[in-house]
Amino acid sequence: MEIVVLTMKASVIEMFLAVPQINCDVKAGKIINPEFVVKCPAGCQDPRYHVYGTDIYASYSSVCGAAVHSGVLDNSGGKILVRKVAGQSGYKGSYSNGVQSLSLPRWRESFIVSEAKPQKGVTYPSALTYSSSKSPAAKAGETTKAYQKPSVPGTTAQPVTLIRVLRTTTAEATHTTTLSKPSPSAGSSTSSPRPQPMGQRSQELGETDLWKPGSVLLNAGFVPKEELSTQSSEPVSQGDPSCKIDLSFLIDGSASIGKRRFRIQKQFLADVAQALHIGPAGPLMGVVQYGDNPATHFNLKTHVSSQDLKTAIEKITQRGGLSNVGRAISFVTKNFFSKVNGNRGGAPNVAVVIVDGWPTDKVEEASRLARESGINIFFITIESAVENEKQYVIEPNFANKAVCRTNGFYSLNVQSWFSLHKTVQPLVKRVCDTERLACSKTCFNSADIGFVIDGSSSVGTSNFRTVLQFVANLSKEFEISDTDTRIGAVQYTYEQRLEFGFDDYNTKPDILNAIKRVGYWSGGTSTGAAINYALEQLFKKSKPNKRKLMILITDGRSYDDVRIPAMVAHHKGVITYAIGVAWAAQDELEVIATHPAKDHSFFVDEFDNLYKSVPKIIQNICTEFNSQPRN
Repeated sequence: MEIVVLTMKASVIEMFLAVPQINCDVKAGKIINPEFVVKCPAGCQDPRYHVYGTDIYASYSSVCGAAVHSGVLDNSGGKILVRKVAGQSGYKGSYSNGVQSLSLPRWRESFIVSEAKPQKGVTYPSALTYSSSKSPAAKAGETTKAYQKPSVPGTTAQPVTLIRVLRTTTAEATHTTTLSKPSPSAGSSTSSPRPQPMGQRSQELGETDLWKPGSVLLNAGFVPKEELSTQSSEPVSQGDPSCKIDLSFLIDGSASIGKRRFRIQKQFLADVAQALHIGPAGPLMGVVQYGDNPATHFNLKTHVSSQDLKTAIEKITQRGGLSNVGRAISFVTKNFFSKVNGNRGGAPNVAVVIVDGWPTDKVEEASRLARESGINIFFITIESAVENEKQYVIEPNFANKAVCRTNGFYSLNVQSWFSLHKTVQPLVKRVCDTERLACSKTCFNSADIGFVIDGSSSVGTSNFRTVLQFVANLSKEFEISDTDTRIGAVQYTYEQRLEFGFDDYNTKPDILNAIKRVGYWSGGTSTGAAINYALEQLFKKSKPNKRKLMILITDGRSYDDVRIPAMVAHHKGVITYAIGVAWAAQDELEVIATHPAKDHSFFVDEFDNLYKSVPKIIQNICTEFNSQPRN
């Protein structure tokens, strides 16, 4: 009997000296130990096991998933050393070793993973301590802090702790084992270190699967403490803030693409969604499929995480029909990027069009309207027409006619559908480079506009209010903010006065209120001096990346020379619109206005007709903006 007991003691000690094994879904935050060695099973590369961060991981991450992401393990599993460190203010997601980690704004605790090479003299726990009774360690194959002896029918076993076993002598081992055996006739049970669910199966010696939490406990009304804690709730990834874009994918659902290539296209979309780190503070993505006619599968606000997007993409079915790309681009311009569909306004609008071969309709006009609406169009053309097929292409060089710019940045040509996966990272890098998304700038959101207002005696108080209403009507047409269009105003007579500068107000309501508050000055008319003043006091503080527009309103001939100040303004790149009323000298207006004068000078016979010129002025401003070269 003594020999049996000694053999049993050796087995127990050997088992506890073994490295604890955990499952792929165990999170570091559930383990209290500050530093420990564990063994991970195979298969932890699966995206079900969420990882947050790069190199330093939030403790809500899967321990084993982080080990694979960091490169310490591959998907076959193995032993790792885990060390807890302080929480970080932010965690950057990345794709590494087949695992896509997610971004997270902040978390209370972190950890790092390294190879399991224990330092000399350092003892690592051969059993782990978990933070609650509903411990992840209770899952199959995991070692826990207390060892439950095999059950004997009609008895309840006492727990034998690791510390007790490791410190016993040979003689003590017999005594300890004997004590832990309850009498078969005992009717009472001893307390267990954690709640034991009903139906607990017997354990063979050497097994470490003590109990499985789950439906039995929960159905019995047991709610673990961490379920009630807000700190333990699933962190929602806010997305990558360095890639805050509103993205529409236009996917090819035409009959010519076939089922196999359509599946490849869906996988490509899923890979892009994973790499983008989708979230409310980062990129948002929707999908439109085109064939004969386009249809939205989901808009920008339907799915706000990469995982949800991937699940939705998997459910997309092919529509068939022709390859009407132009119609799809028109649809997206008119319908997709709207507030009701989740468009955020401050994020660049990006449309990525995937084309198998070539379109069956024209894209040039539809794309022009999209660009003028601020949409950055990218084209991915796959298996383009070869020489003997070019006769069937309706619109030669269609991609260059469609994309935002023809400099190669917005076009990706893929030779084969089986190479499409190689464009995931190049595409993600380009769409996230918001500084190069040139078509985000439109005629409505990219200017510093300075109004130079005649406040001379001939205008009069009533007409001056009409002029201010005209200024307000023009201002309303623009997207106003500190990063979009900015508005400033100067009033002049013989003297000049800065009413407000470009930096003073950055919302449309504030600008309109500021215009209302401008008081009528009264005096002479020195228009040349007013232009010089506006250049020095207003446009000198214009941002380098803004178009500088001066809109001058006067009702008479200037008392001073306007030619030299006008030339200086043109030389400094200030586009000048001259608006004359009543007694204004039209020859002088043409001198002040930027060339060609017919597009930049306007005349109305009375103040009450000023409002009629607003649409034409806006149209000319936008026509000029949109006529810029696209290279």
